[in-house]
Amino acid sequence: MKKRLVVQGRLSDAQLAELRDLFEVAVLPKTTALDAPENRALLAEAHGIIGSGLAITPQLLDAAPNLNVIATISVGYDNIPVDELTKRGIMLCNTPDVLTETTADTGFALIMTTARRVVELAEWVKADKWQASIGPALFGSDIHGKTLGMVGFGRIGQAVARRGALGFGMRVLYSNASPKPDLESELGAQRRELNALLAEADFVCVTVPLTAETEHLIGTQEFAQMKPSGIFINIARGKVVDERALIHALENGVIHAAGLDVFEQEPLPASSPLPRMANVVALPHIGSATHETRDAMAQRAVDNIRLALQGERPISLVNKEVYP
Repeated sequence: MKKRLVVQGRLSDAQLAELRDLFEVAVLPKTTALDAPENRALLAEAHGIIGSGLAITPQLLDAAPNLNVIATISVGYDNIPVDELTKRGIMLCNTPDVLTETTADTGFALIMTTARRVVELAEWVKADKWQASIGPALFGSDIHGKTLGMVGFGRIGQAVARRGALGFGMRVLYSNASPKPDLESELGAQRRELNALLAEADFVCVTVPLTAETEHLIGTQEFAQMKPSGIFINIARGKVVDERALIHALENGVIHAAGLDVFEQEPLPASSPLPRMANVVALPHIGSATHETRDAMAQRAVDNIRLALQGERPISLVNKEVYP
């Protein structure tokens, strides 16, 4: 008898066909919650769950006693209790690697648009305010030759740093990571304690994962250590930053500007001042949002769950101790 899958999220017709050749597949409507009462019968028989934005709770796991694997179409798994899955012997798979370069593109786009005030001045032109040559009040900041401070130096952080060092001649500092001698040689990168990095960098770019240790890693004290001309970029997770402290720093000239793809609450509440601030570029969490990358992420999730349910090791297994 074929094993059973529950799908919630975007898969292409070809990806669904690949899964249906091997498994019994139930596709939930996009508007249906995974743990909705009408899905209880499906969960009770499911051996695997694949999807994006999965909200997994112990109660949902109780309703899925046959579950072997969850494949999330994302790198992050903030809403999934990994320890609980491990305790129950359920594998969790994610999709690193395939979105590294695309997310780094987004990070560097934020550096460029924020420094050169691209969004602000494009709106200024649209508002028919360009009546003469612009003056110093509308000038931006150079990027080439400046110092880029990477808070976190994993795959994405390294990819952003390569763009800065090799493309723009930037001096690269990094913190919150183990020593990277190969990258120090390749990029001229230098390791710093966080407070020293904040004080030296012209651009501070955050790429650390969200953990108990990194929640609100950047707050009032850290913004105060940055240069008044400093530009802050966050492409990690919103909760890595104390958003109230960030707003205060931007409103009071503690730092110059910010480029943000992630926020503590998403979508942003209407009460947030961030999208209306001239010195902020705010994006709707588009780090990996290209057709090519989202398709590659979905395919990685398909490959992960296929391998797991066929008794093979998935490509991207989070809780490795579960694999026999």
